[in-house]
Amino acid sequence: MTIDRRTLLVGAGAMLLGGGGALAAPFKLDPKYTPTQVSYPGYPGGTIVVDTRNHYLFHVYANGYAMRYGVGVGRQGLSLKGRAVVGRKAEWPSWRPTDNMIKRSPQRYAKYRNGMPGGPRNPLGARALYLYRNGQDTMYRIHGTTEPWSIGRSVSNGCIRMVNDHVIALYASVPVGTPVVVL
Repeated sequence: MTIDRRTLLVGAGAMLLGGGGALAAPFKLDPKYTPTQVSYPGYPGGTIVVDTRNHYLFHVYANGYAMRYGVGVGRQGLSLKGRAVVGRKAEWPSWRPTDNMIKRSPQRYAKYRNGMPGGPRNPLGARALYLYRNGQDTMYRIHGTTEPWSIGRSVSNGCIRMVNDHVIALYASVPVGTPVVVL
């Protein structure tokens, strides 16, 4: 396996920013939010189910089991509910705050109105799954985060946040078209 210079530098930067380097204190995820295989009948294999109340995402297997991940979700009134599909996927995605985010918090988001390139400082983290309904982007994502302390909390502007290593694993195991149910 060959690793190019850019991949090596981005990976090293992500480790330093993500708590894996000597300069940053390591982040300790509550064990209840670590990936765990659990019994989860009631949904077809391949479905992603997000339980916003309990801060879990379930990737359902065909055998009635699922991989359960801890997630951070949207603050009250800012969450997607219902059904969607993964309409597209991106590695190290670029990000632009929505117009509503800029309106709600201009001091925080206006400087990013033209977007931010992908990379270790980007709020979408290492991977993003874009959620669509009826062929239209809902503007909601399942994505990594630069704020892993937010896992298990309702603090985002509506998207579903995962630890970067966890979203990388999920990203690798779901194709575009995967059904998503947000409870």
